[in-house]
Amino acid sequence: KALSTLPLTTLKLSSLRDQGCDPFAQTQRSKLQHRRARINQQINKEMRMRAGAENLFKATSNHKVKETVALELSYVNSNLQLLKEELEELNSCVDPRLHVFTLFPPLPQAMRTPSRNEAGLELLMEYYNQLYFLDNRFFPPNKNLGVFFHWYDSLTGVPSHQRALAFEKGSVLFNIGALHTQIGARQDRTTLQGVDRAIDAFQKAAGAFNYLKENFSNAPSLDMSTASLNMLVRLMIAQVQECVFEKVTLTSAQNDFFTQLQIAQEAARVEEVYSLVHQTMTQAHVKDYVPFSWATMVHVKSEHFKALSHYYAALALCDSPSVSDADLPEHEKAFVQFHVTVPEGPSLHLVLQDQEERRKLGKAHLKKAIMRHEEAMRIHSLCKILRKMDILQEVLSFTHKHSLSKYSEIDHEEDFFETGDAPDIHPKTNQRPEIKSPNFSQVKVTDIFHRLGPLSVFSAKNKWHPARRVHLARGENGFGLTLRGDSPVLIAGVIPGGCASEAGLKEGDYIVSVNSEDCKWSKHAEVVQLMKSVGEEGVDIGVVTLQSSDGQNKLAEINPSWVMLCLFGILWVVESGNNKAWGRFHLRPKGMSTLQTLVNLC
Repeated sequence: KALSTLPLTTLKLSSLRDQGCDPFAQTQRSKLQHRRARINQQINKEMRMRAGAENLFKATSNHKVKETVALELSYVNSNLQLLKEELEELNSCVDPRLHVFTLFPPLPQAMRTPSRNEAGLELLMEYYNQLYFLDNRFFPPNKNLGVFFHWYDSLTGVPSHQRALAFEKGSVLFNIGALHTQIGARQDRTTLQGVDRAIDAFQKAAGAFNYLKENFSNAPSLDMSTASLNMLVRLMIAQVQECVFEKVTLTSAQNDFFTQLQIAQEAARVEEVYSLVHQTMTQAHVKDYVPFSWATMVHVKSEHFKALSHYYAALALCDSPSVSDADLPEHEKAFVQFHVTVPEGPSLHLVLQDQEERRKLGKAHLKKAIMRHEEAMRIHSLCKILRKMDILQEVLSFTHKHSLSKYSEIDHEEDFFETGDAPDIHPKTNQRPEIKSPNFSQVKVTDIFHRLGPLSVFSAKNKWHPARRVHLARGENGFGLTLRGDSPVLIAGVIPGGCASEAGLKEGDYIVSVNSEDCKWSKHAEVVQLMKSVGEEGVDIGVVTLQSSDGQNKLAEINPSWVMLCLFGILWVVESGNNKAWGRFHLRPKGMSTLQTLVNLC
């Protein structure tokens, strides 16, 4: 019976601040967020005081000052512990529902209360994909709009806001990863199907946090910093490895020598990854941010699975019969790779064939297992939050009693030898975790701003003149223009003196409507058919023009070879200091008789 996985129980809480809405309205939820923020500010204040006191304690040589500072330090540490416990209690009371004033009417329910299942994930992914269209349509690459995206830190409750849409996308992606962890923790891992679903969910959570770490920088909140995301990725990988251990215990029908060795090595692997997570949580940039209950739980799991690895090693040695000469090479090969270091005492050959030597080594493993179980229970008792989790206490007591029972079973009254120190188990797994990056393409969405036209043309990257309506009559030679392209159709040429030219149409205009019928998405043939079907009264055409199109058309009329000659000419004239030297160039166009005109053109 293994420990349950550790879920991320709080999602990032979000709201979009814009004109006409107040995200700081004094609802019960916002009051709770303000309380979390105030407590976190008090914690930061106490930490600064502690740092100053520690520096003073190191710097002073006055014993009286040292005593005063030591007393103050004990007072500050006590306050810090109380504040952190109060913050954790508030975090446990937070309903992990999102609170958002969303830009998209079809998706408010998804962002306020996403269901903890695949449907909720699909809605969050749909919102994330819509942000792609929003970014390209309305957010210029070199200008920030006056929209603030406001989010709360997932653990401290401290509000953060930015004008960059990337902050909104990163926060939604964080929620996607957090939602995957909740789905994984809710699975019934007593069945093989439930374990597989949990493994898949935690791997996707690791992929979401890893994708966020690699593609989002300069985070204004601590939970989206590189150090925090790195810790979360490792935590998800550790939970995947724990689920793999549970899968092995479920699928191992036989309790033979090789099966018990495999389970012991799987447990050692789980201990290894949780130890890595604990080291990450105790680093300087993460230690003061991660809740104490999280770090304690990870430490407890590390000790617990180390105990389990030694327990299953003892079962393999004590419950399996002696090895025959025919099976000895196979057993010896498996056992030589089992320990990190070679056990002290007799050779492996003798240990495998002598039941008494196997009992002695098994007893050493059980002794170490009991010590690790007791250490896990001691660490567990230090955390107020974990002491409230009855199921956790039951699991620790259950495994501890099993190790004690097995030790009493193999312990003999006549044992006068001193039990040696068993070497650690070499970690090994048959299923390494996989970081599954989010697959945004699997959720198909339709741009809710579809009617504005194709994104490749009608986007924030292009600047447009105001749309205008032109009445175009048919002359003897037709409309006097040529069309090109699809969605939208472009006016490729205008005949001088023709009907289109007199109506004010220009080369480079885009046709967006014909007789008030929207044709931004129309094909070339469809627009031509609409224009041909009109009578003598003519047709009303809606057109838009890119602001840069006039300059582009002028430059397009200039011969590139002539431009190069002009540039060389400018350099020669400037170096010679003689403006009259321009007359030596016979390729100058009409109307350009001075150097200043040429410079203005270039």
